Amino acid sequence: MNSKTIANGILRAAAIMVGVVLICWFFYKIQSVLAYLAIAAVIALLGRPIVRFLRDRLRFPNTLAVVVTMIFMLSFFLGILALFIPLVAEQSKNLSLLDMETLKSDLNVLYLQALDYFGASTRSVNNMLDESKIEENVLKGLDLKFIPNFINSIVNVLSNFSIGLFSVLFISFFFLKDSKLMQNGILTFVPDNKESNLVKSVEKINNLLSRYFAGILLQLFILFVIYTISLLIVGVENAIVIAFLCALFNIIPYIGPIIGGVTMVLLTMTTFIDADFSTVILPKAIYVLIGLTVGQLIDNFFSQPFIFSTSVKSHPLEIFLIIIIAGLLFGVVGMVVAVPGYTAIKVILKEFLAENSFVKKLTKNL
Repeated sequence: MNSKTIANGILRAAAIMVGVVLICWFFYKIQSVLAYLAIAAVIALLGRPIVRFLRDRLRFPNTLAVVVTMIFMLSFFLGILALFIPLVAEQSKNLSLLDMETLKSDLNVLYLQALDYFGASTRSVNNMLDESKIEENVLKGLDLKFIPNFINSIVNVLSNFSIGLFSVLFISFFFLKDSKLMQNGILTFVPDNKESNLVKSVEKINNLLSRYFAGILLQLFILFVIYTISLLIVGVENAIVIAFLCALFNIIPYIGPIIGGVTMVLLTMTTFIDADFSTVILPKAIYVLIGLTVGQLIDNFFSQPFIFSTSVKSHPLEIFLIIIIAGLLFGVVGMVVAVPGYTAIKVILKEFLAENSFVKKLTKNL
């Protein structure tokens, strides 16, 4: 092996590394577009059965079936948002009717009881606060410039949401109109001898993800029923809306149930905020917490194992590790897309690297 061959090898390796870095940088820059595509693909998966029903059973033209489906799904989404208006209004009313002087008195009593329980005194706590200089540090760090920055942030969020909504609706329309649009786009980058493998992969991914999302809907419905029953027994107003909101948080693995549970307990407490804390608010919060615990036990030991084993055909421990890793790398969004993405990768590996021993063991259940 001469020096020219070694130099060419080094240059080729360097070029490959540079190419990989550029591709990663490109995907990083267009991450919002990739997110739009992913959301639109999920909407297309959920809406495709409706399009098929309208087109095959009711003899709608394909374009009209897609338009009707998108109007139905958009109306459903707006209807869900409209459900929360009475909840927000009711909680605002409860807080507006609150006797602030009584609340301050109750909080002061709880504060003194806590100090007495821990054997501390108000003087020692005040001295500790003075030594920490919390008030001075807070005032020093307070900058009135946060007000225009906050307003600009709200404007940016609204504008980005509008652009994102339009983009998702636009892409979803064409995904629903032509179910093979994404597949044909990917095929342009695949060699001719691998096209059949890709077609099989796409079909299998669509089937597995359709079953997965159907399983997720079943999981949310079970939690919704349990939460609704718990809140109705306690006598919480807007129980159905609160239960739906808290069940919806379970889309986010592991973190979502905690957020939903805290939200449900807080909304329960604010519903009875003008009642006595020890005899009314605390017992009702405990009853709701028991209902939450029952729901999570059923979800963890029945719903999730059933969904993972029958839909994406992966072991629950395998899914747990994938979700944790995706969460560490990409945050909450990574946790949400971890299972669909991992399923797609497994299917593609099985089609293109079926002879590899590691792939065989990883995908033996597919």
